[in-house]
Amino acid sequence: MPDAADLERALRAAGLRVTRPRLAVLDAVHAHPHVDTEALIGAARARLGAVSHQAVYDVLRVLTDTGLVRRIQPQGSVARYEARVGDNHHHLVCRSCGAISDVDCATGQAPCLTPSVDGGFLVDEAEVVYWGRCRSCATARTAPAPPDPDGSTAQRGTP
Repeated sequence: MPDAADLERALRAAGLRVTRPRLAVLDAVHAHPHVDTEALIGAARARLGAVSHQAVYDVLRVLTDTGLVRRIQPQGSVARYEARVGDNHHHLVCRSCGAISDVDCATGQAPCLTPSVDGGFLVDEAEVVYWGRCRSCATARTAPAPPDPDGSTAQRGTP
């Protein structure tokens, strides 16, 4: 995990001024990968005291636009942020609890970068999301769901 001097260097290298909100948010993204904006606001406030929602949103936009932070948004989820940038990694997402983990690109010739038809595009990135259940959710007992209005029952946690 980078220290304050590393974060300051990263901001300057991206052509950004070093500000307390930028340092606080960038540090929080490094410390807590895949967290949402609300968690980042909380982390920034814990470090700085008062900081507005808008300030954190503005910092996230700038950090994303300059490539210091990556924004991901799996289907059905709020936007989340990570500091792992510059590689072609993908994500594992738990259908039950929403946990997200990084997974490296497929090994070999990176088939995830070779579409069957490119339509004239020069592909430079692929986004793959693997869906399933994390170990904790997969081993947890599933409790029966309450009856549906039609009287049938469904299992909680099943797709």
